[in-house]
Amino acid sequence: MLRRALIAGCAALLALGPARADLPAPIGPVLLVVVNRTGEEIALDRAALEKLPQESFNTTTIWTDGAQAFRGVRLATLMAALGLKGRQITLVAANGYRVQRDAAGLQVDAALLATSRNGKPMSLREKGPLWLVYDYDSDPMFRTEVSYANSIWQLDRILFAD
Repeated sequence: MLRRALIAGCAALLALGPARADLPAPIGPVLLVVVNRTGEEIALDRAALEKLPQESFNTTTIWTDGAQAFRGVRLATLMAALGLKGRQITLVAANGYRVQRDAAGLQVDAALLATSRNGKPMSLREKGPLWLVYDYDSDPMFRTEVSYANSIWQLDRILFAD
């Protein structure tokens, strides 16, 4: 009986993939729910997001005054860690705002899921707890209407589809 339970548990962890098995189960408030192509929901809290490789940059935005320091995980890094694929990605904010793009249109390698701004976690009032941002100052391609529309704040759900 114990042997069967151990085998079943190991099989479940292997099915998650190595990176997914390394992420802690949420103990704090869930900041992000990711829905894969099969409809499985993956809940992530701040600890899980911060366990992934973090990046940061300073940039100005059209919504804030002066340069802002953003820190978080690249969307591409999150996708790789969770084994996510999908041609269509839908980002959903707490207020229902939605952005649907293909992965190239979102520029997943450049998109940062910011968990902090200027060294502090962001509240809902401060466009958090997650804000998808780009280093707008690094390249004119990030200062376009499409990039600004992709820059969804209060992000709380990402859906992946074919």
